[in-house]
Amino acid sequence: MKLYRFLTGPDDASFCNKVTAALNKGWSLEGSPTYAFNAATGAMQCGQAVVKHVEGKDYDPEMKLSEQ
Repeated sequence: MKLYRFLTGPDDASFCNKVTAALNKGWSLEGSPTYAFNAATGAMQCGQAVVKHVEGKDYDPEMKLSEQ
């Protein structure tokens, strides 16, 4: 099965750590990162799509993607 996640966070080291953790768990970057102003918080937000292929499992909408 192929899994998809969209990681988001503030424009700081915590976002980079989130993406780095996903990469070290076997996820791969998919497409370009995004960068946008959040008017509600007054801060810049980052986003990055990641994908992962998992053999021998079927997709279930109840699964926690971050634990795959």
